Amino acid sequence: MNETTLYMKTQGTSILIVSLYVDDLIFTGNDVHMIEQFKREMMMKYEMSDMGLVKYFLGIEVHQSEDGVFISQSKYSEKVLKKFGMLGCNPTSTPLVVNEKLKKDDGGRKVDETYYRIIIVNLLYLTHTRPDIMFDSSMLSRFMSSPSHLHLGATKRLLRYIQGTVNFGIMYSRNLDVKLVGYYDSDLGGCIDDMKSTSG
Repeated sequence: MNETTLYMKTQGTSILIVSLYVDDLIFTGNDVHMIEQFKREMMMKYEMSDMGLVKYFLGIEVHQSEDGVFISQSKYSEKVLKKFGMLGCNPTSTPLVVNEKLKKDDGGRKVDETYYRIIIVNLLYLTHTRPDIMFDSSMLSRFMSSPSHLHLGATKRLLRYIQGTVNFGIMYSRNLDVKLVGYYDSDLGGCIDDMKSTSG
């Protein structure tokens, strides 16, 4: 595996997956005996507490049910909105203005780079469970070196969209017949700054 915080152990058809971040550890697998053995060995070697089924990990909320697993960051979303004075603001139905083209040098008044970067970093962390804001957050991150009030306005619009979709997340269904359906859009030379195309 290329992920430095993720470990896998296999024995025949049995799999144990362990994710470690500083002093937080979660693990799962398809073999109860392997999981219990791992838990016993870890508790013998290290001082650790068994917190039971995972409900919260690094800002990600995990809801497990018979239907599957739902992950979201609703508490983190509210924390971000509160941090930037947007909690309870009027929500918007779209993350960005449709057909709006932002560019680096738009002639607008410059805003505090540090403040803008902090918003973007918070938005990018939120994309772990919010693929619906992935494009918008990534696109707005292009302007971190010299943001204008127009860029900040677009960023605050995205926060208003999050206000109306705080409970959005990803559902991993137990249904084995699930088919992934995706939609994409692309443009030709859509970036005003370098005339590069954005593909879906």
